[in-house]
Amino acid sequence: MTADLFLALTGFAFVMSISPGPGNFLLLASGVNFGFARSIPLVLGISLGFLTMVLLVGLGVGQILQRYEGLYIVLKFICAAYVLWLAFKIATSAPGEMTREDGAATPISFVQAALFQLVNPKAWAVALIVTVTYTTETNYLSSLLAMIAVFAVINLPAISLWALSGVLLRRIMSNPVQIRVFNVAMGLLLAGSMVPILMDFAS
Repeated sequence: MTADLFLALTGFAFVMSISPGPGNFLLLASGVNFGFARSIPLVLGISLGFLTMVLLVGLGVGQILQRYEGLYIVLKFICAAYVLWLAFKIATSAPGEMTREDGAATPISFVQAALFQLVNPKAWAVALIVTVTYTTETNYLSSLLAMIAVFAVINLPAISLWALSGVLLRRIMSNPVQIRVFNVAMGLLLAGSMVPILMDFAS
């Protein structure tokens, strides 16, 4: 990997990792509702799930999706439906009750977070972009692994800032009513992140 390509990848990885998206909205909400320590499995799951997705896309899943348009459309529909359901759950939850029907305060687990990336449209889009843009035809596999390593170093601390921001927000929210309002806002933002996909279905 050349120095120019490395710098370009570093900048792209930071912007894509720190920018708003379904996973980062979940991290912010988890930081508010559960604190940073209990959100660590969510942080690790989102990061590792995304990096695994990049590897799979780089090894050929992306080409399969591009070849079979019907499969891609079905996947987009599943993405939108699941994220909208998750947005509803967050918006209607009481403080600390985002994932359990019985009301027990349980944050999203590592496995749930990793699997969430499979239905995260932003993660799919970024995975497709980086595997096309930041790999080389010569030594493709080594360039793919190098790109994933660079992304890993940047992605984990960048997305952690969202959970930490949630912790800071919690300190200025003095009562459960404010947290309920925050959860509604997070649910709406999460649902809003699906607008581009829903517009594709309508067109």
